[in-house]
Amino acid sequence: MNKMEMTLARTLLATAAVITLNGVAQAGEVEVLHYWTSGGEAKSAAALKAQLEKQGHSWKDFAVAGGGGESAMTVLKSRVVSGNAPAAAQIKGPSIQEWAREGVLTNLDETAKTEKWDTLLPPVVADVMKYKGKYVAVPVNVHRVNWLWANPEALKKAGAKLPTNWDEFFVAADKLKAAGIIPVAHGGQSWQDFTTFESVALGVGGADFYKKALVQLDQASLTSATMEKVMTTFKKVKTYTDKNAPGRDWNLATAMVIKGEAGMQLMGDWAKGEFVAAGKVPGKDFLCAAAPGTAKSFTFNVDSFAMFQVKGDDKVKAQKDLAAAILSPEFQEVFNLNKGSIPVRLNMPMTKFDDCAKLSSNDFVATNKGGSLVPSIAHGMAVSSAAQGAIQDVVSQFWNDDKMSAKDAVTKIATAAKTK
Repeated sequence: MNKMEMTLARTLLATAAVITLNGVAQAGEVEVLHYWTSGGEAKSAAALKAQLEKQGHSWKDFAVAGGGGESAMTVLKSRVVSGNAPAAAQIKGPSIQEWAREGVLTNLDETAKTEKWDTLLPPVVADVMKYKGKYVAVPVNVHRVNWLWANPEALKKAGAKLPTNWDEFFVAADKLKAAGIIPVAHGGQSWQDFTTFESVALGVGGADFYKKALVQLDQASLTSATMEKVMTTFKKVKTYTDKNAPGRDWNLATAMVIKGEAGMQLMGDWAKGEFVAAGKVPGKDFLCAAAPGTAKSFTFNVDSFAMFQVKGDDKVKAQKDLAAAILSPEFQEVFNLNKGSIPVRLNMPMTKFDDCAKLSSNDFVATNKGGSLVPSIAHGMAVSSAAQGAIQDVVSQFWNDDKMSAKDAVTKIATAAKTK
C-alpha cells in the first residue's frame, strides 16, 4: 500500500469511527412509565413506541396497570426516592408542579422553543405543563370526561331515548330496568365513583358552580343546597347499577355496553377507544353525548408526560426526541384515533376523526372561549393530589354507605377540601 492509499485508508477509518460514535450518541434508551394497559390504550402506547424507534432509539416499557394511575404513582415514588427515575412518566395536572418542586424534573424549554409549543397549545393547557414558566412536561391529548355512552339497540329495545338532562336520564334508566337491561354500567372503584360524581356536579350545578366548588374549593359552594342536590342525584345513579359493580375495571363496564348487557355508561372518552377496538362504529353501534345537563360545558383531562432528569447524552437526546415526537402531527393523529381522545395541538385537521371526536373538538374550542372549559377534579387536573384524594374518599364512602345522608356527605366533603 502506497503513502496515498494509507492516508485514504486512515481517513476512511476515522470517518467511520465518527459516524459510529455519532450513531451511538443519537440512539439512546428511554424508559417510559405509564398506565395505558387496556385495549385502546395499549395501541396508543405502541404508536408512541413506534414513533421513537423510527428515530433509532429503544423504548423500555414500564406499564403499571390501574386505570386511575394510583398504582403507577406509588411505583414512581419508590423509583425516584431510590435515585432511579424513568426518563418519562405519565403525570398530569397539579401533580406536575408537585414533582417539579422536588427538583427532579428536567427543563424542556429548548425543545419547546424549537417545536413552537407555545403557538401549538391552548394557554390553559400550556400553563399546566410548566413550572415557574419553564416546560417540564409535554401534553399528549385532551380527554373530555363528561361523556355519556349508550347502546342504541338497548335503548330501542327498552323504548328509551338518549337523555339530555338528569330527569330524562332516570326515565331512560327506569325503562331499561323494566326491559331487563342493566341501566348503568359502572365499576365500583374510587376513581370511577368520582368520575360519575364530577359529571353529576357539572350537570346539576353548571360550570360556574363547578369552578367555585371543585376547582376553587369555595366553602360556601361546597356546603350549599346545590351540592346537596348533587349528592342526592349522584346516589340515585347507584340504584341503577348492578350488584357485581364493586371492583369492576372501567373497560369491563364499557364491554357491558358494547355487548348490550347494559344501556349506558358515564365515562371519559377513553371509553370510545374500547368501542373502536371492538370494531364498533359511532352513531351506529354506539352513541356518544355530553353527560346529562353538560352539553355546553367540558371537563378536560390532559394526559401528559413529565420528563425526569437523566444522565448520559444518548438518554438526554432520546428524551428530547420523545418530547418532540409526542406533539408531532403524525403522532397526535395516530395516538388520538386509537385512544378516543382529541389532539392537543390547536391546528390539527379532524378529517380522519369520527363524529364523537369532532363534537369533542368543537366543544373544546367553544367552551374555552365561553369560560365553561373546566379541569377534571376526578382526573387530577383541578386541585392538589391531597385535596383530591380526601374528597374522593368521601365521595366513594357516600356511594357505598346507604346510611350516610346527602347532608352529612356535603359536610364531610367541605372538610376534606381543606386538606393540604
